[in-house]
Amino acid sequence: MSGKRQIVAVLPARFASQRLPGKPLAEIHGKPMIQHVYERTAKASLIDRVLVATDDKRIVTAVESFGGEAVMTPQSIETGTDRVAHVARDLLDCDIVVNVQGDEPLIEPRMIDDAVRPLVDDGTIRVGTLARRIEKVEELFTPTVVKVVLNREGNALYFSRSMIPFGRDVRANDLAAQCPLYKHVGLYAYRRDFLQTFAGLVQTPLEKTEKLEQLRILEHGYAIHVSITEQESYPVDTQADLERVRAMMT
Repeated sequence: MSGKRQIVAVLPARFASQRLPGKPLAEIHGKPMIQHVYERTAKASLIDRVLVATDDKRIVTAVESFGGEAVMTPQSIETGTDRVAHVARDLLDCDIVVNVQGDEPLIEPRMIDDAVRPLVDDGTIRVGTLARRIEKVEELFTPTVVKVVLNREGNALYFSRSMIPFGRDVRANDLAAQCPLYKHVGLYAYRRDFLQTFAGLVQTPLEKTEKLEQLRILEHGYAIHVSITEQESYPVDTQADLERVRAMMT
């Protein structure tokens, strides 16, 4: 990649998941889940390098066994973003760092490219992420589905686990006809230097209230560019999620 600063995807992967311990190593059709994520991420056209950031040597061993790269990070790191930022400190030849969740075995490579491309095209964008149109009304009322509203420039105004926007004079079923409704897809592309800035910012009240890290960026006055994707996201948080993904991949 002579003359070009790299775009590196970092996959945070903790062994001690509360709802599904050992999740990154969960077997899906003969491969650990982290291998599926790694291989799909590597297929994104804009990604030059893929790394797994973990706090467990068993995950390092699994990644290296299929020819991947893994980096050990301290167990004291509390969030996936901070784990990615810790690894990014040593990526001196890197311009853009992509945080791809290690529990997305069905991640579409084009989704990664969609999040990265605005940063490639516009040097003023510090962080980019994805959103998808909400198609099911019940998703508006599901706290695990994070909603996002955008301004005219495609930047996030707010993220919430609650229904946003709220239709004061319109029923929820009819709200989509009045304005676009989006759910957030938790994939991020950062300028490497901004990622270090973000990791140093103090936690904010809205972030703590909603339990959404990205609100720290907005509360400190920075913009988040949101690209719209038509691809669906299928994160694995529970055993039921794992079984669903196994069935879908069959």
